[in-house]
Amino acid sequence: MNAPAGPPRRERPELRPTPQLRPLRLVASVLTVVLVVGLGWAAWTYIGTNVVAKQRQGDMAVALADDWKGNRKGDATRDEIRMGQVFAVLRVPRLGEDFEVPVVAGIDDTALTSGVGWFTDTQRPGQPGNFAVAGHRVTNGQPFKDFPDLRAGDLVEVETRTHVYTYELRNSGTDTIVDFTDIWVVQPVPEEARESRTQKSRARPSESLLTLTTCSEIFHTDDRSVVFGELVRTEHV
Repeated sequence: MNAPAGPPRRERPELRPTPQLRPLRLVASVLTVVLVVGLGWAAWTYIGTNVVAKQRQGDMAVALADDWKGNRKGDATRDEIRMGQVFAVLRVPRLGEDFEVPVVAGIDDTALTSGVGWFTDTQRPGQPGNFAVAGHRVTNGQPFKDFPDLRAGDLVEVETRTHVYTYELRNSGTDTIVDFTDIWVVQPVPEEARESRTQKSRARPSESLLTLTTCSEIFHTDDRSVVFGELVRTEHV
């Protein structure tokens, strides 16, 4: 004998979001996409650009050393230098025993990704006047990441095709902070230009100086940290 049939089975209604929840889900989806994109951008900016830049800088340093082999005669200050060309190597023992960065003509993004950039309207290494370079403190290889650690008395080497110039720093990495519009720091005689209302140096340089500049903060800022050095030794290689 068959068991009595139970009550008819009711179909469960399909669950659907209420009209009030739909906009919230849309907003949540958009925020998730924004978060993922933001994290990807940050990872590329603060990690990816450093990996790519350091590889590029290493390749350029090797290529420069190969170019210099057997080509050490004469005086490199007479060499023609094109924009974007690597023409020297910067060494700063305070920033690491193996710290060695290419010096590239120009201060555009390409130059600063390839190493440190030379202000092409300043003097060449070893010449009377001011040899001025700029470098990133974060991203793109961040060669000046430890710029605040620099101290007065530190030595900085600049090697060209024919010479090694050694400069001694006059101030520390946190002593001098200027606005990016203060051009007196890259003038041939910076101190004289600083006292001038036009920030332009009119005095004839009697010393061979070095100026290193970078951002004063690790995030975006219009301020620049600056150190100055004076030439103390020149060696022919």
